[in-house]
Amino acid sequence: MSEAIKNRYEFVLLFDVENGNPNGDPDAGNMPRIDPETGFGIVTDVCLKRKIRNYVETVKEDTPGFGIYIKEGVPLNTSDKKALAFLGLEDNKDKVKAKKKEDPDLDAKVRDFMCRNFFDIRTFGAVMTTFTKNALNCGQVRGPVQLSFARSVDPIVPQELTITRTAITTEADAENKKTEMGRKYIVPYGLYRAEGYISANLARKVTGFSQEDLELLWQAILNMFEIDHAAGRGKMAVRKLIIFRHDSELGNAPAHKLFDAVRVRRLDESSPARCFDDYAVTVDEGAVPAGVSVECRE
Repeated sequence: MSEAIKNRYEFVLLFDVENGNPNGDPDAGNMPRIDPETGFGIVTDVCLKRKIRNYVETVKEDTPGFGIYIKEGVPLNTSDKKALAFLGLEDNKDKVKAKKKEDPDLDAKVRDFMCRNFFDIRTFGAVMTTFTKNALNCGQVRGPVQLSFARSVDPIVPQELTITRTAITTEADAENKKTEMGRKYIVPYGLYRAEGYISANLARKVTGFSQEDLELLWQAILNMFEIDHAAGRGKMAVRKLIIFRHDSELGNAPAHKLFDAVRVRRLDESSPARCFDDYAVTVDEGAVPAGVSVECRE
């Protein structure tokens, strides 16, 4: 494996949606997630991580070392068996217990195998409790990369649209009607901001997240909506990725001070925003302390 990263990072991600639903809430009929007290839109970290995983899976396919653990349609136990097979273990609790008496480091070896072979474990970590059925305890692996919920820059006004379809569900219904009604939720326009953290200390001590992994992560973030287009999600795009790189492993400035240096302002407060050009994005580099460099990717 490549050597783990040596520098701490923080980043600010700006993405937008036009006439789509960026992250539906199943508890609210799939309405766009919203903070009821302020009206600001919300996109969960889980939603963003899913898109990053999907991009990496699409680009890397079956490249060794870049598997995806949290994967649609693949039970976790199926991936767990790869680690058991590599270490010459059987899917049998009693035999694994006997093997652990011979090798007290077996739990750590399984954890290290999973980190080496699955990009998302190496990046985001994982709770690998599924191994306990085989008397193994990989525990909770803390990943070096963490993402916040994304929040819209301005309050959003979700719209409920009524739609019709000509495909009738049953033959009985087709005798009485020619169309059926449905509903669709959209956000006319919303610019969202998420913030992230990358710990070189956890990369070195736990998962081995490398410089190669880091570049793939940046690539995945910038392109995560490009392979995810759908009518329901409308026009979604990453607009800016602002990266703060520290000169040291533990960092040279508090993360909140760096985030405060990124300002997003609507140019015309008298009318609602309907495109990214309605906003001005600035980075106050004078507020960025020594020992931290800034890079903006689009």
